[in-house]
Amino acid sequence: MHIHILGICGTFMGSLAQLAKQLGHQVSGCDANVYPPMSTQLELAGINLIEGFDPSQLEPAPDLIIVGNAMSRGNLCVEYMLDHGLAYTSGPQWLGENLLRDQHVLSVSGTHGKTTTSSMLAKILDYAGLNPGFLIGGVPSDFGLSARLGGKTESKTESKAEGSGYFVVEADEYDSAFFDKRSKFVHYHSNTLVINNLEFDHADIFENLAAIQKQFHHLVRTIPSTGSVIYPAGVESIQQVVDQGCWSQIQTLAEQSSDESTANKSAAQWRYRLLQSDGSSFEVSDGDNNAEVNWQHTGLHNVLNGVAAIAAAATVGISLQTACAALSEFVGVKRRMEVIHEDSRVTGLR
Repeated sequence: MHIHILGICGTFMGSLAQLAKQLGHQVSGCDANVYPPMSTQLELAGINLIEGFDPSQLEPAPDLIIVGNAMSRGNLCVEYMLDHGLAYTSGPQWLGENLLRDQHVLSVSGTHGKTTTSSMLAKILDYAGLNPGFLIGGVPSDFGLSARLGGKTESKTESKAEGSGYFVVEADEYDSAFFDKRSKFVHYHSNTLVINNLEFDHADIFENLAAIQKQFHHLVRTIPSTGSVIYPAGVESIQQVVDQGCWSQIQTLAEQSSDESTANKSAAQWRYRLLQSDGSSFEVSDGDNNAEVNWQHTGLHNVLNGVAAIAAAATVGISLQTACAALSEFVGVKRRMEVIHEDSRVTGLR
């Protein structure tokens, strides 16, 4: 099948293009600005790139056009596509229908930390030998690429989801396309859902926090009863979403409290305790077992990201000890506190 992608150079669409190519499709695409590093990745993958939106690129007609959410009415290719009745879909819908439907999907959502937590989760699954596919809105240094198909594994000694592949996806709440104003993540057929946090964002498409919460509840409604919803305890904006109705297994995260009667914390299934105040070392408990993470990262936000990834990995049977060992080797994500220069006086980060 020949797939042509409008708006191909964005992180999500460029990664999607590479997955479509790996599936054996003929892939081409266009964008207003075609430049490295995404253009280099796409060209190396054998994907034909066109700069600009001249409708002549749609002659002869491709079998399917995938429309990026940056495209709008008035765009020359969009108008030609509609006027000539060409087949089209959104990127999230194509991903859900063609790649995710038959896999165990682990989605990472939230206002902040999606890219980092998705990268941590993919690292854990890969370390455990599950060969996960993934689509992440950044480049995990542990893999060197933002998307891959993955595949089924011969040995699944730690897996409970027998007979399926595994796919980690960064689940964005931004809308899908000009013709589909639902959030991207409702298309993903998620089995395991992480909600890292929930704050007001994307003021260009959401009027207020309640509008975002509505989309998150649409997502929660799609999780099967055998699936899991994982989130930090005591976050009112997330709890309000869950309280609207949740038919899946709920797992919460919290810091270990010295007072076990403390509200929310004592009830959390997953608890952590800082061993170093900067977050470079911490202990995680699932109620029955304890294990430590000792890594090169710092910050309470990264500790919370790590605990969420550990809890999500457990839903496919990965032990606490294995998950913590994997995170202890986690390198990080490019452009997320990445060291690009270091000498006796200065450490340069980006």
